Amino acid sequence: MNNLFGITKEGCLEVMKKLGEPSFRGNQLYQWLYEKKVTNFDACTNFSKALREKMKADYDIEHGAIIKIQSDPEDQTHKYLIRLQDGECIETVLMAYHHGYSLCVSSQVGCAMGCAFCASTRGGLVRNLTAGEILDQIYLVEDERQVRVSNVVIMGIGEPLANYRAVMDFIALANSGWGIGMRKITLSTCGLVPEIDRLAEEDLQINLAISLHSPFQSVREQIMPIAKRYDIQELLKSCKKYFTKTSRRLTFEYALIAGVNDRPEDVRELTRLFKGLPVHINLIALNPVTESHLKGSKNVNFFSDELKRNGINCTIRRKMGNNIDAACGQLRQQTKIH
Repeated sequence: MNNLFGITKEGCLEVMKKLGEPSFRGNQLYQWLYEKKVTNFDACTNFSKALREKMKADYDIEHGAIIKIQSDPEDQTHKYLIRLQDGECIETVLMAYHHGYSLCVSSQVGCAMGCAFCASTRGGLVRNLTAGEILDQIYLVEDERQVRVSNVVIMGIGEPLANYRAVMDFIALANSGWGIGMRKITLSTCGLVPEIDRLAEEDLQINLAISLHSPFQSVREQIMPIAKRYDIQELLKSCKKYFTKTSRRLTFEYALIAGVNDRPEDVRELTRLFKGLPVHINLIALNPVTESHLKGSKNVNFFSDELKRNGINCTIRRKMGNNIDAACGQLRQQTKIH
């Protein structure tokens, strides 16, 4: 059986063409799947009974299952462990803000990037998610919590740009199917330069966040293996091209690690790199990862004040999920161990 959840509008048109139906049926199918969120074909009341029976013969509408929820009573952050159809598991995190609910979704099962401070990469990459499996995280959380997700960050397990086509299809589905505005979708990457260049040509109005974590090439190589493939100057050149093409300001994510990237010289080098450029630095208090020796810095406020004093636009990310396994990939990893 072919699962239709996650199929694009073009795919819906193709399904109906194969069934000998006119193209407008494909548009109707798209609406039933994503706007009306049906779970079975009998709910598609503007389809004839004969058409519904034909669809049942070859297609179905399948979803994953939430198998564990961790909730932080202090800030109402909820972390979900989701089992996919093949038994693999991923995480997604629901965060409450004054502007609504934001969901951090995974794009892969595991991750091949090997960042030293991240639990997602322990055990390596298992496989890519389909566009439907990424979208399903929104469906399952909205259904369980009975809320509407208004913002999405593709910042969970996996490197989104290493699963390029599925992530692009997901963005299209989230936008035109689910009704989430492009400017309310953020894609976070550790810095795959060719894919950033490719993304620029898509000319989407999404937000792009770059995991920087050090302004020095040698330090970045130690904590982010991808830096050995694309050095920082190459990355920044690509980022400038992205801004020129899209006019969208970039965010650079910077997790402060004690004794590694929280020093006065780091402030000076960040200032040298970004002075006068339309960028935003998002300072992150590092979530502890059991398998890592790296520790969060106590210099977050100092670092922020110094950057601002030097004219660099920055904010400190609100720390959420302190009372649960907040580090990305940690809940999945613990579940595998036990």
